[in-house]
Amino acid sequence: MKKILTIILLFLSTSILSANERDAQLDKLFNELKKNISSSSSSIAQQIWTLWTTHPTDQKLTSILDEGSRLVQDQKLYKAIEVFTKAIELDPNWAEAWNKRATVLYMVGDYQESQNDIDKVLNLEKRHFGALAGQGLVNIKLKNYEKAIESYEKVQEIYPAMQSPKIMIKQIQELIKQELI
Repeated sequence: MKKILTIILLFLSTSILSANERDAQLDKLFNELKKNISSSSSSIAQQIWTLWTTHPTDQKLTSILDEGSRLVQDQKLYKAIEVFTKAIELDPNWAEAWNKRATVLYMVGDYQESQNDIDKVLNLEKRHFGALAGQGLVNIKLKNYEKAIESYEKVQEIYPAMQSPKIMIKQIQELIKQELI
C-alpha cells in the first residue's frame, strides 16, 4: 500500500512540476511577445499556440483536440462542436478546448454561446489573444462595437506586433460612424 501511495505522489508531483514549468514557459513567452520585436513575434506566438493546443498532462486530450480541428478543416462543424465538448467534459480547466469550441460556435452563427465559451477561456487564461480577437468578432456580430474595440485593445497590449487588431479597430470605428449617419 505504501508503494502505491508513493507512486501516486510521485506521478502527481511530476504532473504539477510539468504544469508549473508550462506556466513559467508561457510567462516567459508572453514577456517576450510584449517586447514587440517584429522579427520574432510570430515565432513566439506560434510557440504559445503550441503550448495551448497541447494538453499539459494528457496526450489523449491533445488527440481529441486535433480530431476536432480536422473536422473543422473538413467543414464538419457540428461534429467538431461535439468533439470539443467532449474535451471540455474531460478537462473543463483546459482553456484551449473552450477556445476551439467558441471558434466553431462563431462559425455556425451561435454568437452568444461563442461569447459564453470565450468568457470561460479568458477566465482560465486572461492573456489568450486568440480568444480576445474572437471576442472582438463576436461583439461586432452582436453590435457591441465598444466592447469589440476593447477586446482588440487588450490583444494589442498582449501581442503588440499582431496587425489585425489595428485594422479591426479602424473598421469598427468606421462602422460606428456609418451607423451614426
